[in-house]
Amino acid sequence: MELKDLFLTPLYLGLFYGLAFALRKRFTNPLTRKYFIPALSVKFLGAISLGLIYQFYYGGGDTFNYFFHIKVLHNAFSDSIGLGIRLLEAPEIPDADMLRYTSQMYWYQAPTEYFVVRIGSIISLFCFNTYTIIALGFASISFAGMWAMYVTFLRIYPQAYKKLALAVFFLPSVFFWGSGLMKDSLCIGALGWVFYGFYHVFIAKKNIIQAAILGSLGVYMLISIKIYILLSFMPPGLLWIFNENNQRIKSTALRLVLKPLFLLLGLGAGYFGATGLTAGDEKYDVEKIGERTKINQEYLTNYVANGSAYSIGEFDGSASSLLKTAPQAIVVSIFRPFLFEVRNPVMLLSALEATLFIWLTISLLYKTGLGKGLGIIIGTPIILFSFLFSIVFAIGVGINSGNFGTLVRYKIPLMPFYLAGLYVLQAKASQHSSKRKLTN
Repeated sequence: MELKDLFLTPLYLGLFYGLAFALRKRFTNPLTRKYFIPALSVKFLGAISLGLIYQFYYGGGDTFNYFFHIKVLHNAFSDSIGLGIRLLEAPEIPDADMLRYTSQMYWYQAPTEYFVVRIGSIISLFCFNTYTIIALGFASISFAGMWAMYVTFLRIYPQAYKKLALAVFFLPSVFFWGSGLMKDSLCIGALGWVFYGFYHVFIAKKNIIQAAILGSLGVYMLISIKIYILLSFMPPGLLWIFNENNQRIKSTALRLVLKPLFLLLGLGAGYFGATGLTAGDEKYDVEKIGERTKINQEYLTNYVANGSAYSIGEFDGSASSLLKTAPQAIVVSIFRPFLFEVRNPVMLLSALEATLFIWLTISLLYKTGLGKGLGIIIGTPIILFSFLFSIVFAIGVGINSGNFGTLVRYKIPLMPFYLAGLYVLQAKASQHSSKRKLTN
């Protein structure tokens, strides 16, 4: 961060808030209006805090690596707008004029990282290439997607609007890691748009054009940055669509006939979507993903652990080892680190959230009973989707990480969905108890 950050950030914060207040009436209702500005504020707090912690606690890191690349692109735009545009287009083989700049950017040949750089570079043109303001721009993009996520949850289950706001916006790890100049900010915002698009296009069948545009934008961003988030979303999402639409079929016999057909279609669409989206991709090709996961896990465990490594058993990339390690991966992603495993302040924050998840999960299942709780989950499509997505995603990141330092970042997409699922389950269980008391 530089001196200009101190002078320009307050000015741009005023502009961001002015725009937010102007738009609030359009995108809120009486239930949600009071959360709009506080939710945006914690995103801004997370973006600024992340930069400060990376600078003064870690002494550098990915966020400043992105900014270094953004500065190179910004300088190219200063020299020639046409040259800057060509660098944004990122041709595989740069021309002679571009080589002066691409030679400085070790992420030019890394498409996922460079996608983040390109978005940051566009923002930099409007803020004098100021790190903090670029980070605020990423926080705004993330907020826009997460507001769409919140609105979608509310349209499905408005009774839990207060607790859903907590689940989506106010988990510290989510607004800290998901707000700054990082991949994670764009990904969690994109996930919100995909969630919004899925619901409005395929289930509610309202605002279809707007939802399709936002959903497609979210899909494009996830494919460009972290396609495994989309791959984790697709199978539970397809099952969610089937369950919601299946409940609207009045004939019980017809529902029973169509259920296996739709499940097969959903599985088939998920498989072909996954293989088609990742075919030839060095990192995420389905044929190579087990091998890549094993390599990544070993690297992160052995070289980036810094005392925060965990073990979930031997994983060799095979389907059998995946089945063996999956239960531990779910536990480590959702319910760990435990408080006694804390080694630094970042781990403490994650441990407190994991403790909240443990307490809510156990207390809910204890109050409702395991059988009744499972019945509510299976019978409520949005709860089933939220938990299935969380579990699928938890398996992927739990196996792939190897240490809590990276896991705390990797797992933030599942956290709003898991907590939202718990809160909707809690509300549904209370409704069932109230109805039972009335009938008695």
